[in-house]
Amino acid sequence: MSRFPSKSGAGTCAVAPPANEARARAEALDSLLHAKAAELWGGLSPISLALAATDWALHLATQPAQMSRLASEALGMATHAALAAATQSHLPRDASDRPDDQRFQADVWQAWPYSWIVRNYLDAERWWRDATELRGMTAHHRDVVAMFARQWLDMLSPANAGLANPEVMARTLERRGDNLLEGWSHAFDDWRRRQGLAQMFDHGQRFEPGVDVAVSPGRVVHRNHLVELIQYSPTTPTVHAEPVFIVPSWIMKYYILDLSPHNSMVRWLVSQGHTVFMLSWRNPDENDALLDMDDYLQLGVFDALAAIGQRVPGESVHAVGYCLGGTLLAIAAAALARPGQVAAAEMLPPLASVSLLAAETDFSEPGEMGVLIDESQISLLEDMMAERGYLTGRQMAASFQFLHSRELIWSATLRELWMGEPLRPNDLMAWNADTTRMPAAMHSEYLRRLYLHNDLAESRYCVEGRPVSLNDVHQPMYVVGTEKDHVAPWRSVYKLHRLTHAEITFVLTSGGHNAGIVSEPGHAGRRWREAVRAPGDPWLSPGEWEAQARTHEGSWWTSWGAWLKARGSGREVPAARRAVGKGLCAAPGTYVHQRYDD
Repeated sequence: MSRFPSKSGAGTCAVAPPANEARARAEALDSLLHAKAAELWGGLSPISLALAATDWALHLATQPAQMSRLASEALGMATHAALAAATQSHLPRDASDRPDDQRFQADVWQAWPYSWIVRNYLDAERWWRDATELRGMTAHHRDVVAMFARQWLDMLSPANAGLANPEVMARTLERRGDNLLEGWSHAFDDWRRRQGLAQMFDHGQRFEPGVDVAVSPGRVVHRNHLVELIQYSPTTPTVHAEPVFIVPSWIMKYYILDLSPHNSMVRWLVSQGHTVFMLSWRNPDENDALLDMDDYLQLGVFDALAAIGQRVPGESVHAVGYCLGGTLLAIAAAALARPGQVAAAEMLPPLASVSLLAAETDFSEPGEMGVLIDESQISLLEDMMAERGYLTGRQMAASFQFLHSRELIWSATLRELWMGEPLRPNDLMAWNADTTRMPAAMHSEYLRRLYLHNDLAESRYCVEGRPVSLNDVHQPMYVVGTEKDHVAPWRSVYKLHRLTHAEITFVLTSGGHNAGIVSEPGHAGRRWREAVRAPGDPWLSPGEWEAQARTHEGSWWTSWGAWLKARGSGREVPAARRAVGKGLCAAPGTYVHQRYDD
C-alpha cells in the first residue's frame, strides 16, 4: 500500500481503515532507515536486484545443459582470443548488434591490439545477452538481470578507458592536451552546478523561457495552485470556432511544445487558425507533498476546461495530451463521458476530439521504464519521497540516464570530458535539463495505479469515487506513437485500440519520444505511417497495422491539422473575438521559471 493518503482512493474506490498505531510507528521507523540506505544504492531497491539475481542464479543452477553450453561457448571465446593474441592476427571489423552504437566506428579501433580488445568485448556482450535468457524466469526478473548486465558491460567498455582509448590519445597528441583542459573545465562546472554555485566558464548559449524558447506571444488567463493556463494570440484574420486545449506532461516543463519559433507546435497551430490554450504546470515544493492524481485531474484538466468555457462560451474543445498529460487527458475524457461521474460537468465545454501524443493508456508493457518498477522499488521511492515530500528533478532525470547510460552518461562523458567536445546546447537539450519535482502522493499513486496495477486499462481507475472506462469515450481520437520511443513504446500506445470502440486515427512517426513529436513541417528526413480504425472494424495486431498502414514523407503535423479541421464544425469567427486581452501576465507566465537546485 502507498504511504501517502489519497483523497480519491488508490487502486480501489474504498477507503482503507487506519493502521494499528504500533504497526504505523514501526513502519515509520523502517521507512526512515530505508530512505537513508537508499542513498547508498543510488535509489535502487537492493531487494528487487537480489530477487532478480536469485531468480537467474537458481534457474541457471537447475539447467545443467544450458550451463554446459554457456561454459563451452565462453571457453571457445577465450581460446579464440588467446590464439589471436599469440599471433597478433588482425581481426575483421565487428560492430555492435545495435546499429546506433558508434563507440568503435573510428579507423583507429581496427589496429592491433584495439581490434582484438573490441572483438572480445563485443563477444562478451553477446554472451551475457544470451546468458540472461533462461527458461522459467519471470519476465520482469529477466529484464532486470539483462539491464544490469548491460549496465556493467557499458561501464567496462574499452571506449571508457580514458587515455587508453586510441581516439582520446590521438586527440590529446593533436591538441597537446588542450582537450583535457577543456573537458575538465566542464567537469568542474558540472560539480559547481550540483552544489548550487555559478559556473566559472562559458560553455555556449543558454536558453531562457520567454527569451530564447517559449516565445509564442500570449497571456496567462487563469491560474490556480497547480497550473497556469496560457492563451496564445491569434495570427490569422479568422480562427476556427473550436479552440485547442493542450495538456503537456507534468514531469517536465510545458515548453517542449513551444520551443524555438521554427519548431514550436503552438506557433504552427496558431498559424493554422486555431485558438490555442496550454497548461503550464507548477514546480511543486515540500508543501505540496499530498497533492495527488485527483488534484492533477481537477486542477489541471477540469478547472482549466471551465476557464476555457468562460473565455470561449458555447464551443466544444479539441483536447490534446502529450506523454503523461495524454494519460491524464484520457482519464478525464473517460470520466466526462459517463453521466454523473464528474461534479458540475455540465458547466464544462464538451470535447470535440481527443488527441494523444506518445501517451500510454495500457501499462502492461511499459517498455524500459517498467524495468525499474515493482512493489519493492516503489516502496523504496515512497520512503525517499517521504523525507522531503517530493521526488527531485535530478532523481527523475537520473532514472532516464540510468536506462540509457551508454548514450547519456558514457558516450557523453567521452566526448565532453576526454575529447574536449562540449555538448553544444540546443533548445531540446535545454528543455530536457529543465527538470521538475514530483509531489510524493501523486507520484506514488501514478506508479501504483497505472504502472504497477494498470488500473486505467482494467477499468478500475476511480474518479470521484467511481471507476471509469475508456470504452465510454466516443469522441474521434488521433493517437501518435513514435518509432524509437523508450518512454512510451508505440506498441504499448497502440493498445488503446483494445480499450475503446471510438474511431482511432493511429499515426506512427519517425523519431523518438521527444523528437518524433517535435517534428515540424520542413524537418528533413521525417516520415509517418497512418491508418484509421472505424467503430466496428476488426482488431489488427501492431504488426498487421504496420504492414498495411500507408507511409507518407514529411511531418505528421500536416495530417493532424487536416484531421482537426475535419472534426470541427467548419465555422470560423473573427480573430478579434478571440483576443487574449490583458490576462494575468504575459506568456510564458511565472510557473515555468520555478527552478530548484536539487
